[in-house]
Amino acid sequence: MGWQTFSGQQLSDDIQNLVEKTIIRENEKGHQIRICVGTDSQVNARLIHFATAVVFVREKQGGFMFIKQSHLAKKGIKLKERLILEVGKSVETAYGITGILQKYDIPLEIHADINTDEESASFVAMKEALGYIKGMGFHYKLKPDAFASSSCADKYV
Repeated sequence: MGWQTFSGQQLSDDIQNLVEKTIIRENEKGHQIRICVGTDSQVNARLIHFATAVVFVREKQGGFMFIKQSHLAKKGIKLKERLILEVGKSVETAYGITGILQKYDIPLEIHADINTDEESASFVAMKEALGYIKGMGFHYKLKPDAFASSSCADKYV
C-alpha cells in the first residue's frame, strides 16, 4: 500500500516527493511547519497492522497528515519487539525525508507510542527505542506527547 491522506485519498507519489511538494506549498502560503513521524500497531489473530503517519503541524493553524499502512505476520512477536518495529518504521520514514527537511530547514520529531510510566506495558521497550531514535540523530516525543503515533497513526490501525 502507498501513502494516503486522512480522508483516504490514495497518493501516487513517493513520500520524498509528497513532502517536498507539501513544504513548497505551505511555504508559499506563509505557514511555518514542523513534521512529526509516528507509527502505531494493532494485533489481530494472525497479523500485526501498522500505520505510519507523517504529520505536518502548522504553527497555530492546525495540521494534516499522510498515512501508510502495512502488515506483518504475527508469528510469535511479543510486545517489546512490536514496539521496536513501530519505532523502526518511523525512523525509516524520517530518514527517507531528512535531506528534504534539511534543504528547507524544517524541524522533525519522531513520536514513539511508548509510555514513560514504569507501570505501563509499553515501558519495556523504552530504553531500546530511545537508543535507536537518538542513535539516528532524531529528536523524539513519548506518550503522552507523542500525538503522531498515539492519536494520528492510531486512527488507521
